[in-house]
Amino acid sequence: MTEARPDPRRMAISDPQVMRALAHPARIAIMEYLNSRADGGTATECAEVVGLSPSATSYHLRALAKFGLVEQAPSRGDARERVWRVPSASWFVDAGRDAGPAARAAEQALMEAHAVRAMERIRDWSRRAGDEPAEWYDQTLFSDALLLLTAEELAELNEAVLALLRPYHPRRRHGDPPPGARTVAVQYLTVPLA
Repeated sequence: MTEARPDPRRMAISDPQVMRALAHPARIAIMEYLNSRADGGTATECAEVVGLSPSATSYHLRALAKFGLVEQAPSRGDARERVWRVPSASWFVDAGRDAGPAARAAEQALMEAHAVRAMERIRDWSRRAGDEPAEWYDQTLFSDALLLLTAEELAELNEAVLALLRPYHPRRRHGDPPPGARTVAVQYLTVPLA
């Protein structure tokens, strides 16, 4: 979840308190939903996505707002409606190389929460893969590779992969997505082995 050379447009998260706040499955889902929508979303809309009540979702939105992870968006016309959005298109987590035990534990909890979310997506796909149209089924990819790299080469690889993904970010394409476009989960992980 750390980056060798972070994109300056991305929000850096290094505070253990913020990491712990974000390590909740409902909050991760809320952030993903809001991040995919240029016009933001309401607690009721988020509740439908995360499977909670609007009041429980409002609680999570306020907790995220406390740490600047979400903010109120302009109204869509109904002044009674509170719309939320994410202020940054993406974020990265980096407790820092010299982080203490509390920061390391918070970073680990957040990484584990994301790993659980990724595994849920894989299981969901596996259950419904046979019902998917051929064009989607044929383009789904599960790949695992061991590469022999220097730290400099790993930094170059990370930059190249992130640059390839950037144009397809939902918020960048929200205004005019191509016909048939779907949200696709891409997990990219590079960790040196012992």
